[in-house]
Amino acid sequence: MITDPVDLSALFLAFSLLMYVLLDGTDLGVGMLFVFFPGHNDRQRMAASILPIWDANETWLVLLGGGMLSLFPEAYGRLLSGLYLPLFLMLLALIIRAVALEYRSEASARQRSRLDVIFFISSSLVAFSQGALAGNILTGVHTGGAFSWMSPFALLCGVMVMVGYLLMGCCWIRWRLQDGAGEHASRLAFLFLVMLIVIIVFLCLLLPTPLIAVWGRTGGKILLVTTIIITVFILFFLYGEKPVAPLIAVLMLISSLMGAAMLAIYPWFIPNELSLAQAAAPAASQYFVLTAAAVIIPLTLIYNSWAFWVFRGKVR
Repeated sequence: MITDPVDLSALFLAFSLLMYVLLDGTDLGVGMLFVFFPGHNDRQRMAASILPIWDANETWLVLLGGGMLSLFPEAYGRLLSGLYLPLFLMLLALIIRAVALEYRSEASARQRSRLDVIFFISSSLVAFSQGALAGNILTGVHTGGAFSWMSPFALLCGVMVMVGYLLMGCCWIRWRLQDGAGEHASRLAFLFLVMLIVIIVFLCLLLPTPLIAVWGRTGGKILLVTTIIITVFILFFLYGEKPVAPLIAVLMLISSLMGAAMLAIYPWFIPNELSLAQAAAPAASQYFVLTAAAVIIPLTLIYNSWAFWVFRGKVR
């Protein structure tokens, strides 16, 4: 049982990050898929499938940012000073994306077409920025200049996150829309799954240290084997009769990959630069925040679950 406040704080941030990626990552994937579904009716239904839940999904990003500031202020300051440009781009794109999504149903046909392009671009920028941020954390945060974060590894991580979100978005569309749009989403999902596997293999070859670190732990071996098994199952589920099965499998795949990435850098916050213990706030502050989190997290989970239950039907 974990009792150390530093590990509990790290677990809280890891859970918040995981929930954000699984929930809002799917929304972002749907936004990026607009370019693959040019029909007005398909886009209208795709937007309707995420309109009731996208804002609740982003609650986890707020918890992540606030939790990092209060629990690991040293890491918060390091990331903000070294990665302020991708962070700013991500937040700006999140705002623009929200405006485009909320106003498209009230816009004229011409304006709606423009909003759809904005929705696609902003969703893509959010996903790419998040991947670039993750890549910089894995390789170390550079503070040499505004564009020092643009390493080949970080840029490829940005593309990987985009592809992963597209895969989740495809499985979401297959579940919520079905019919012709769902079949098209299944075909795209196969393409994005292959792309994701290729990019991950290339990243491991480019920077093998995280993979070696994960394989050196018992839990890491389990995660990696689980990842391979889930990937095989996804290939079968994509063309199965149960539309929700691919979505569940892909969410499990993303969870396994994120778990492996987190395990690769533990107990560091930024590998070989800043450990969790060095970045942590005083224990009293951590216990205070964790007590509040013990109340907030269940309430947020209940709200998310309720929203999904209310809008669980197929979008026609």
